[in-house]
Amino acid sequence: MIFRKKTRLRYLIGLSLLLLPALLAAQTLDSYIQQAFDNNPALQAKYKDFEAALQRIPQVSSLPDPALAFGYYTSPVETRIGPQKARIALTQMFPWFGTLGARKDAATLMAEAKYQLFLDAKNELAFRVTAAYFPLYETKEMLRLQKENLGILESYKQLATTAFSNNKGSMVDVIRVDIMIDDSQTQIAILKDKIKPLETIFNKLLNRPETSPITIVDRYDVSRAATVLSKDSLLVKNPQLKSFDLKIRSAKAQEKAAFRNGLPKFGIGLTYAFIDERTDVNVPDNGRDALMPMFSMTIPLYRKKYSAAVKEAKLIQSRFTLQKQNTENLLFSAYDLSLFKIDRARQEFVLYSEQIIKTQQAINLLHTAYSTSGKDFEEVLRMQQQLLKYEMAQATAVQEYNTALAEHNYITGK
Repeated sequence: MIFRKKTRLRYLIGLSLLLLPALLAAQTLDSYIQQAFDNNPALQAKYKDFEAALQRIPQVSSLPDPALAFGYYTSPVETRIGPQKARIALTQMFPWFGTLGARKDAATLMAEAKYQLFLDAKNELAFRVTAAYFPLYETKEMLRLQKENLGILESYKQLATTAFSNNKGSMVDVIRVDIMIDDSQTQIAILKDKIKPLETIFNKLLNRPETSPITIVDRYDVSRAATVLSKDSLLVKNPQLKSFDLKIRSAKAQEKAAFRNGLPKFGIGLTYAFIDERTDVNVPDNGRDALMPMFSMTIPLYRKKYSAAVKEAKLIQSRFTLQKQNTENLLFSAYDLSLFKIDRARQEFVLYSEQIIKTQQAINLLHTAYSTSGKDFEEVLRMQQQLLKYEMAQATAVQEYNTALAEHNYITGK
């Protein structure tokens, strides 16, 4: 009886009173998401991938190492001013103008694309944590409801037993309650078993021990329409699409670099020759070492490799363009589906809230009638199970609503 009064009061007060615990829950969930950001190894690996891409920039935008050569003549080469014993040469090659800049642009843009993929992985992780949190909420809420239902059924059994003792009811009523009690106890055991794997999934997303405690809020109100982003925001905010744009630009810079790689490369250098003095005759500059500036240029005659590199870059651009188009199609489809799921779950939550109130009113009337006449006990039990069905369906609606909203936020890059 006390349970029925509390239940009725809980739903008659107004769903707006549930906003405060919902806000507290959001803070709790946000803290879990932040823990996942800090600890999840898959996300950390994505960031390492971005950091590794940054290290490519100085590698591709630097000049090649200068070449130093030393030669020693086993038989000195006679010159007018003396025998040449050895020489040393230093040469620096330079690619065609703009080549290094194009390589740097390609590597920088690819690193930015990697960072967008990291942001997408971060958003996906937030969605996965949310999608793992609310099944826990749903299961624990169902467990709570089943326990409350078991307590009510036990009070009904006592009532039916008393009615049978007073010749106002039948033994069948007692047996019916026993059947429902057994069913409720079995469901409670199953729900308890279900919690452990759900907790493991959640804790492993946060990269912490699977037995770590998890705080789950006990009530949620999803009767109000959520604030959602327009479909156009997909093209602006979604990190996956941003990543493809950057990859396309990187491939274009790669194409420029590939074309310039097929142009001549220039080299400048110095050669220093070591010359001994002549002993047979005295000549001007006798034994004076020689210094010779040098200029060199490569001649890219074999064009196949350069043409293939340019074509490869163009094909990569086409590949990224097609992948972006396919991703856009998938995201647009997922966007519409997520909105449908959000609205459906909200409507179901509102419907079940109303049905719970009406069903509880019917139970109160049937219970009063049974206490007086001992009739319609089967209908009392049926309505009690109907109430449990609506309450559990409401918990499912909360889970589906929040999961769909998290999916929507992930799709739109919110």
